Amino acid sequence: MKRYVYINDDESSHDLYCDNRISNRKYTLLNFLPKNLWEQFSRLMNQYFLLIACLQLWSLITPVNPASTWGPLIFIFFVSATKEAWDDYNRYISDKKANEKEVWVVRQGIRKLVRAQNIQVGNIVWIQENDEVPCDLVLLGTSDPQGVCYIETAALDGETDLKTRVISPACMGIDYELLHKIKGVIECPGPDRDIRRFDANLRLFPPFLDNDLCPLTIKNTILQSCYLRNTEWACGVAIYTGNETKLGMSRGIPKPKLTAVDAIIDKLTGAIFVFQIVVVIVLGIAGNVWKDTEARRQWYVHYPMEGPWFELLVIPLRFELLCSIMIPISIKVSLDLVKSLYAKFIDWDYKMIDRETGTPSHATNTAISEDLGQVEYILTDKTGTLTENKMIFRRCCINGVFYGSESGDALKDVDLVDAVSSGSADVVLFLTVMAICNTVIPMKSKTGDILYKAQSQDEDALVRAAAQLHLVFFNKNANILEIKFNASTIQYEVLETLEFTSDRKKMSVVVKDCRNGRIHLFSKGADEAILPNACSGQKTRVFIEAVEQYTQLGLRTLCLACRELNEDEYQEWSFLFKEASSTLVDREWRIAEVCQRLEHDLEILGVTAIEDHLQDGVPETIETLRKAGINFWMLTGDKQNTATQIALSCNFISPEPKGQLLSIDGKTEDEVSRSLERVLLTMRITTSEPKDVAFVVDGWALEIALKYYRNAFTELAILTRTAICCRVTPSQKAQELSVCSIVEDDLILLIIVSMERKK
Repeated sequence: MKRYVYINDDESSHDLYCDNRISNRKYTLLNFLPKNLWEQFSRLMNQYFLLIACLQLWSLITPVNPASTWGPLIFIFFVSATKEAWDDYNRYISDKKANEKEVWVVRQGIRKLVRAQNIQVGNIVWIQENDEVPCDLVLLGTSDPQGVCYIETAALDGETDLKTRVISPACMGIDYELLHKIKGVIECPGPDRDIRRFDANLRLFPPFLDNDLCPLTIKNTILQSCYLRNTEWACGVAIYTGNETKLGMSRGIPKPKLTAVDAIIDKLTGAIFVFQIVVVIVLGIAGNVWKDTEARRQWYVHYPMEGPWFELLVIPLRFELLCSIMIPISIKVSLDLVKSLYAKFIDWDYKMIDRETGTPSHATNTAISEDLGQVEYILTDKTGTLTENKMIFRRCCINGVFYGSESGDALKDVDLVDAVSSGSADVVLFLTVMAICNTVIPMKSKTGDILYKAQSQDEDALVRAAAQLHLVFFNKNANILEIKFNASTIQYEVLETLEFTSDRKKMSVVVKDCRNGRIHLFSKGADEAILPNACSGQKTRVFIEAVEQYTQLGLRTLCLACRELNEDEYQEWSFLFKEASSTLVDREWRIAEVCQRLEHDLEILGVTAIEDHLQDGVPETIETLRKAGINFWMLTGDKQNTATQIALSCNFISPEPKGQLLSIDGKTEDEVSRSLERVLLTMRITTSEPKDVAFVVDGWALEIALKYYRNAFTELAILTRTAICCRVTPSQKAQELSVCSIVEDDLILLIIVSMERKK
C-alpha cells in the first residue's frame, strides 16, 4: 500500500497516520493480571501445582491443611508477577523518556520545540549533532555543503562504524533559511521492517522544483534510534512515526523465555505426572476393592454402607495428594533463587570486564543465565568479528604485472613507484579507478590533511593506497570529483552511480572527463562478477591466476575494469536507468537489469589484494572453545580460498593430515546433490574416527541445498563440527539461522553467539 507524505503540511496527515508515540510495554493496567496468570499457567509445572492446590481444597480427601500448598503457590506467583511488572514499568519509563524528549519541528512555517510523541508524518524535524533520531526521516538538508551527514546505526544493526547519508539531488543547493518553507510530496511504500531498502520518489512544489520526479533510496534517509555524528545539524521530513518506523515494525512483543533447564524440568514434570496417574489408578483400584471387601467389616473404620456417587474417586485422589511430594513445590523457588544468584555472580565477576572502556559485565535477564553453559554451536561472521576490519592494501596485479611480494607490500614496490613516476597509462588508469569508483567523501582537517569518510573499509584502503602513490582524491563538490596527480588537478563529473548490492557483487560509476568530455564506466567488484564481462579478445587467465594466488594468502580481492561510452549509448541507457530508479515495485531488480546492459565488454585493468588482520586472541579463543566441545560455523562473503585460509589461521580446522576439508559445490541441482551425498557419506564414515572433518560450501551451492535438499543439509549440519559458508549473501545467512532452528530439535540446545567486538 502506497503512502503519500505531504512535506510541511500541518493538516494532511494528522488523521491518516499515527503520531510518534512509541510503546514497548507488554501489559496494561487492565490486562496485567489475566495475561500474566495465563503466561505463568502456560508452564506444565505451574499447572501441576495448581491442580494439587485445588484438590487440597476438598476436605474429604486432603490429609493436610490447604494453606501448606496455596501459601507457597501464591507467593511464587506474586514474586513472578512482581518481577514482570517491574520489567514492564522500566519499559514504560524508557518509553516515556523517549516520548517526552523535546525536538525542533517546523509548525506553520516556524521552528518550535515539541515533544517527540507529537511529531506527525510530514513534519520537518531538525536534529543536532549527537542527537538521537526520533522517527524515520527523509533528509532535506545538512550542515555539510555537499549534503552529507554521518550516522551511527548501532541500535539498528549493531555496526558502530559511521555510515554516510546524503540529501536527494532535488534538495541540493537549497539555502538554510528556505528549508523550513519547503513544500512537496513523497510517494513511498507502507511501513515495513526492511532497514536496507527504501524505494520512494520525491517531487518538490514550486518555487523549489517544478514537477521533477527524484528517486529516493535508503541512503537518503536516517532512521529512528540512529545518532547524528560529525555533522552540526540535519533536517528531514517524517515519513514513518511511532511504532510504524522500521525499528518499531521490527520490535516484537516480549515473550517469556524458557531455558533448557526449564524445558527439561517441564518434561520431567509431565513424565512424573504420568507415572503418578498410573500409580494412583493401581492403588485406587486396590483401595476401593479393599474398602468393599474388608473395610466395611471393620467396626473401627466407620465406613458407611452406602456412599455418594463419587465415592470411587475419593481413594485415588487421596493417593494423588500423597504422591504429590514427588514434585516438591520448593523446586520452583529454589530454581528462581539460584538463577538470580547466578546472574549476580556474573555481575560481581571482576575478570569479566571490557578493559578498553572499563565496562563490567551485566546480566540483563536473570531467567536465562544458565544457558551460557549449554552453548553447542557458534555462528560467526568473519569481517569485523574474527578480523579487525582494518584493511591494508598489500598487493596488486596491473595489466598482467604483479606488484608486491612476501617481503613487502605493493606501495613500496620499486617497479610500481617507477611506473607511477613515469606516468604509465595502465597504472594511472588503474589508480584512477581505485580513487573515484567508490562512495568515499574527502574532508580537510584543521591542519590541512585530507581525511576520508567511507562506509566500506575496503574503499577506504583503496583510496588511501592511491593517495600514497601520488594520485590523491582531495575534493568532492556536488557531482564534481577532483584528483591530484603529479601537481596537476583532474576533474571528473559523476553522471550516475551504480551502487553495490550483494546480488550484483560489484559497483560502478559513470563519469565524464572534464578535460576532453569523454564518458567512462569505472567498475570494481568480485572476480566472478567482473571477469565474465570482459571484452572479447582480452585474456583473463593472468587475472584469474592473480585472484587465486592472493586468495591462497588469505587476502581480499577486487577486480577493476573500465569501458568508454559514446554519448548516444549513455543517453539511451540513462533514460532507462532513471525510469527503473523511480519505480516503486521491484526497483532493485529492475535497476540490476538496467545496469547489466551497461556493465559488459569491460576492459579488465587489474586485481587488488587487501589484508584484514585477525583480532588479538582469536585463534587461542577458538581452540579453547573447540576443546570444550563447541562447534563453529563461519559465514562470509569472501572467496573459498580466502575463507579457508582464514579458517586455518583461526584454528577452525586442522591442517592435513589431522584435518580434512570437504567441498560442496556445483551449479545445478544434480551436481550439488552428488556433492552433498559424497560429503554426507564421508561424514557418516568418519564420525567414529578421531580425524577432524569439516566442509566448505559456496553461496550458489548453498542456495540450491537450502531449497531442494534441506533435510540432507540439516543432517550434515548435525554431523559436522565445523562448516565454512563462503560467498554467501545476507539473505542466505538468515536462511542458515532457519536451518539451525531445525537442527535444534535434534540437539539439546543451539544458541547462536555473537562474537562481534566492533572497534
